[in-house]
Amino acid sequence: MNIFVSSLSFKTTNEELKHMFEAYGEVTSARIITDRDTRRSKGYGFVEMPNDSEGNAAINALNGSEQGGRTINASVARERVQRSF
Repeated sequence: MNIFVSSLSFKTTNEELKHMFEAYGEVTSARIITDRDTRRSKGYGFVEMPNDSEGNAAINALNGSEQGGRTINASVARERVQRSF
């Protein structure tokens, strides 16, 4: 299950994001999205959890919780739309 996490503190690291979700099950990856030019966090990221029930438990527990002084949002990530140019 791919989980979208937004409203993260700009100081949140990949490891901190992974640690938040590990309390609910196995995490295969956790990645904060950064700006290409400045390398600063954009305040959102993605977490991959192989077990859907653990992923849903994490979403239910963490959505609306306070992390790093901010109220985060967690939801199932939408499929990426391929754009043709």
